Amino acid sequence: MYKPAGKRILDLVLAGSGLIILSPLFLLLTLLLCFVNKGKPFFYQHRPGLNGKLFKLIKFRTMADERDASSSDSERITEVGHWLRRQSLDEIPQLLNVLSGKMSLVGPRPLLKEYLPLYNSFQFQRHQVKPGVTGWAQVNGRNAISWEKKFELDVWYVHNVSLRLDIKILFLTFKKLIFRTTTIKRETSIPDKFTGSSKI
Repeated sequence: MYKPAGKRILDLVLAGSGLIILSPLFLLLTLLLCFVNKGKPFFYQHRPGLNGKLFKLIKFRTMADERDASSSDSERITEVGHWLRRQSLDEIPQLLNVLSGKMSLVGPRPLLKEYLPLYNSFQFQRHQVKPGVTGWAQVNGRNAISWEKKFELDVWYVHNVSLRLDIKILFLTFKKLIFRTTTIKRETSIPDKFTGSSKI
């Protein structure tokens, strides 16, 4: 009953309310990033969503455009970008993805499209639901845990979706944002890229 109709209603109500409440901050950060990033406050990238179908993800831009062969993603993050990532404010524009129906508030995080052919059959199950702004793996270690553990948590969520679980994840996400822990730096750092695991 909850999935998909009830989940969609929850997404529309909470994402719509969130955008209204956060609109002053949204506008302020957009103007700030316009100045920092030479008129480009947003970052767009195609990511795999439900059933692996690509959609255009939107986030606040945290990296400089300039890059060379020796520069890593972590080296391209601006000072403002570091702050946005630590506070998870770069994720706010994804509420627009939720309203458009391409994402849900809760679900496995949308990863790079290059990872699609690297998943084994177990890991690909994460695409049986819409990707989320937050998820079970995010409240259980985020980038501080291994890829295998993330996928295990993602697939567990897919098989246990419920209103109660989504509310729990949203509560834990809010709690993490309010009560910052000493592990937050590791959780919000850029992870090593996924290179695949055994095919099953």
